[in-house]
Amino acid sequence: MQKIRALIASPRVSSFKSNGWLYKCAGIRWIMSEESGNVQNKPLKRVEEGSGELGEHIRKKLKSDVEQTGDERKHPKRKVVLLLAYSGKGYYGMQRNAGSSQFKTIEDELVTALIKSGCIPDNHGDDMKKMSFQRCARTDKGVSAAGQVVSLKLWMIEDIKEKLNSNLPPQIRVLGLKRVTGGFNSKNSCDARTYSYMLPTVAFAPKDYSTENSIAFRLEPETLQRVNCLFGSYKGTHNFHNFTSQKAARDPSARRYITEMTCGEPFVRGGAEFAEITVRGQSFMMHQIRKMIGLVIAVVKGYSGDEVFKRSWGEEKVDVPKAPGLGLVLEKVHFDRYNKRFGGDGLHECLEWTEEEQAILAFKEEHIYPSIVETECQEGSMASWMATLPIHDFMATAKGAQDKDRGQDDEDEGNGSDSAL
Repeated sequence: MQKIRALIASPRVSSFKSNGWLYKCAGIRWIMSEESGNVQNKPLKRVEEGSGELGEHIRKKLKSDVEQTGDERKHPKRKVVLLLAYSGKGYYGMQRNAGSSQFKTIEDELVTALIKSGCIPDNHGDDMKKMSFQRCARTDKGVSAAGQVVSLKLWMIEDIKEKLNSNLPPQIRVLGLKRVTGGFNSKNSCDARTYSYMLPTVAFAPKDYSTENSIAFRLEPETLQRVNCLFGSYKGTHNFHNFTSQKAARDPSARRYITEMTCGEPFVRGGAEFAEITVRGQSFMMHQIRKMIGLVIAVVKGYSGDEVFKRSWGEEKVDVPKAPGLGLVLEKVHFDRYNKRFGGDGLHECLEWTEEEQAILAFKEEHIYPSIVETECQEGSMASWMATLPIHDFMATAKGAQDKDRGQDDEDEGNGSDSAL
């Protein structure tokens, strides 16, 4: 870029050529015209030398000539999306924290793999905006994903997926790649996000049930029916300001639309019974899903009545407990509007991953589910969290509960949220 500025600013340079375009200096103006042999057509663009438009216009035309060399020009740069699956254990969330190598994230590993594989230049790793990088959803510390999607510009080298995966750790995998439109943004183009939450069913046991015998607990069908009735109350648009932090009751952005929330049939893993909750919505705020689940658990266990839901959607402050992060998985992101507009135009593919479903399931079975079950059985995060439920008053924010949540928030600070904000 310094070479470009020097070339444009030099009083000794009156003209130069690049990619079939001729740039001529006329007084204090630069004129760009298309060159065909020795015949010059009429000027197509005229800008003032001191204006920002001049710098941007000429720099964009010449940037590839100045920065790219030999091997890089062999591969076209294109806008693509990558389908990612990862186990979040041991990572401080999805989003990269520039200058904070101490707290490794999923994006740290991905950027390193992109550079090593020859998909992006070295300097793009320091400034991800240079490759137009955008994640569809941010995930907190320890949260996993089976269907994360990121968009970026990269060189279309041969065997991209294989080379990227060879430079990634086993618990992070690129499962799919598709070309998208030049203006595609994975966050802004996303219509909805689906998450799952895997938890031991002892979470729905009565509050006087001993957690020392949690492995023997089995969920009754009547209790599962009540659980799903409570989860069903979240459907529709509600004010979720009590389900996140630092959000005012009248903040319009606190209103979120939920289309689905259910708990599936129980299953046994490692001798203990688990169940999987599925929730789909347009978008979620920081810790929103964990608080939605935490409140249902608290009501089922008898720490609060059903009326707490309506109160929590009102303007008053309600103390809502936050379930542990272990077990939360980003399952899928949806691009219905994009698919409708571009999926059938003959040039672009629908952003559906039916061909990758088996690979997604295999990754979950190998990396995500075992990690959740093993960590829960060893550390008992759900049992430890349930022991804090008596602290919550479900009225105003109780000081003890607030301090407890603040400790968890500090760990996650700067590492994103359950999904894109």
